[in-house]
Amino acid sequence: MSAQQFPVVVIGAGPVGLAAAAHLVGRGIEPLVLEAGEQAGAAVREWSHVRLFSTWGEVVDPAAEKLLAPTGWTRPDPATYPSGGDWAERYLRPLADALGDKVRTGAVVTGVSRAGRDRVVDAGREDQPFVVHVEHAGGREERVLARAVIDASGTWTAPGPAGGSGLPALGEKAAADRITYRVPDLKNPAVRARYAGKRTAVIGSGASAFTALAYLAELAESGDGTGTRAVWVLRRGISGSTFGGGTADQLPARGALGLAAKAAVGKGHADAVTGFRTEAFERAGDGRVVLVGEDGRRLDPVDEVIALTGFRPDLSFLSEIRLNLDTRLQAPVGLAPLIDPNQHSCGTVYPHGHRELSHPEQGIYLVGMKSYGRAPTFLAMTGYEQVRSVAAAIAGDLDSADRVELTLPETGVCGGAGLFDTPADDGGCCATPEPRLVQLGPPTTGGCCGS
Repeated sequence: MSAQQFPVVVIGAGPVGLAAAAHLVGRGIEPLVLEAGEQAGAAVREWSHVRLFSTWGEVVDPAAEKLLAPTGWTRPDPATYPSGGDWAERYLRPLADALGDKVRTGAVVTGVSRAGRDRVVDAGREDQPFVVHVEHAGGREERVLARAVIDASGTWTAPGPAGGSGLPALGEKAAADRITYRVPDLKNPAVRARYAGKRTAVIGSGASAFTALAYLAELAESGDGTGTRAVWVLRRGISGSTFGGGTADQLPARGALGLAAKAAVGKGHADAVTGFRTEAFERAGDGRVVLVGEDGRRLDPVDEVIALTGFRPDLSFLSEIRLNLDTRLQAPVGLAPLIDPNQHSCGTVYPHGHRELSHPEQGIYLVGMKSYGRAPTFLAMTGYEQVRSVAAAIAGDLDSADRVELTLPETGVCGGAGLFDTPADDGGCCATPEPRLVQLGPPTTGGCCGS
């Protein structure tokens, strides 16, 4: 039984998974894309209201565009910015249609292994095809054999908890009715009513937190949002890099997102609580939530909590596969040093391919957001370069697989201590302050951190 007679199984019909399939088709290799959702781009559709900070020109894969060309597909203006909904409907849906029966939806992957070999067995292991266990609607199970597996399932289904230790805070599960782990769609009337005139805690310091703060500030300034307030809960302090790269960011919309959050708090729509790691959620007498920090501080009650502390890879269905993952990030060990936020806070990563993504189990690759484990700096362009290289490696074209065919934009911010409270290297005058509650006023003009 030769493994080469079987398709390459791609897990996930998101942007990177579908791009992987397009690259495989371009190489004459049969892909089979297994998507847990009911349609391609199911995860992207769940944040359809959020606008990307990458342009259309940066989120369309070249091999996918080549596959779409005969269908009459017209590429959107490459200089404009799609929303998640635009990306899913105007690009991912047509791409999945072009791939046809190579994409199966409603197919949940529950396990991956070698045929007839658990992870302990060495004998004849590499000669065996992969076996992928799939569960369909109604509980029907299927066993799919594959020559290789590309896991592009992402991290969307596993958001990080609010608890500062990486575990859910005490009482976090009991307070689930007051917590969301996604950026809320404040254009939805029902969702808007949940936050209008309310006091909301936003936990997190990345692009999603910036977006939530900007949305809440916009709500506060609208006619139906009077009294809307935000409390921005940061595990670190405020430094020169807190709001991202600003005008120095080579992705202008990414820089503008941080500046929008800065403006939101500068106008007095939010207070910032720094150096606060949530240990517990407690109920106030009126049913609202009180956040309690590891240092014993108790914040004033809030009506809602938006916890945006990143995402994690689901590795449960890969338990029989021999992976080599970094112990901190849960990313491939060859990639981890390039993206480790303990070492740097750069918003860009050197382009990389099959060698950095390889594992002791030959023929399996984690790509896209999942390849980054718990690191937060992923760009779609990075994923497209990953799968271009991986498809070339599977095809045996190592010259192409090893070649770098991508130049990534820089963030404009590159400091140390990307995750914890130690001072970031932002030029010498912007050390992390002591934990405190601060009212963020208009930007200063005399110091080095006022830009």
